[in-house]
Amino acid sequence: MVEHWSPKPGAVGSRPTTRAEKVKIQMSEIKKYVLESFDELRNKVSWPSWKELQSSSILVLIASFIIAIMIYLMDLGFGQLMKAVYKTL
Repeated sequence: MVEHWSPKPGAVGSRPTTRAEKVKIQMSEIKKYVLESFDELRNKVSWPSWKELQSSSILVLIASFIIAIMIYLMDLGFGQLMKAVYKTL
């Protein structure tokens, strides 16, 4: 028994989608995504209060300052170490 395959398997009784239809579908998907994202940001996200935001910002500022000091001290230490190493060579 021989099977017959159509050279265009998707062409059985349906017309091909035009480029304009594809763009229209893509635009509707983008619109749906934007609207759903807006709804989620508006209704589902729990935003911090002003007081929580201030305390978190102060905490980040202090942590950044401490890390900057640690990096400065490490740089200073390695610089002195390199001077000592190259002085002995």
